[in-house]
Amino acid sequence: MLTSGNEAQITYRINQIRTASKEQLLLITYDIGIGAAKTAKQAIADGNNELANRELQRAQAVLRELMSALDVNAGDWARALMSLYEFMFEQLVKANVSKDPNLIDSVRSMLEELRAVWQEAIEKIRAEEPVGDKAAYSGGTRPQGGVNFAG
Repeated sequence: MLTSGNEAQITYRINQIRTASKEQLLLITYDIGIGAAKTAKQAIADGNNELANRELQRAQAVLRELMSALDVNAGDWARALMSLYEFMFEQLVKANVSKDPNLIDSVRSMLEELRAVWQEAIEKIRAEEPVGDKAAYSGGTRPQGGVNFAG
């Protein structure tokens, strides 16, 4: 059952996603995966395997989304990142079967590190943009032809 607080959170999140740039969407995607991994680990500790399963599948869906958005033709770094995404996906499948919180922690840690790297790259690019571009970018929309981090 949704409470007015839950409805407000959902509305906020929907608006946040609708107005987000590609770069912000990438960070939000990582946040969802990290949050799902944290919730799954806690659910395992609480003995709630149904919630753990649902959240691990949610984290897997995040990785599938990251993989589908990645252009592996962008270079060696993109192919390496794809391999890492595939590894994390497999670890989450194993974690779901075995209910192993250590596997979840490992994937969550990797997601957090990757998110931090992307955040740093985004901030660096923003700092290097001409002043006129920053004004358009701060509103959540980026002019067409911008950098597509996800591929």
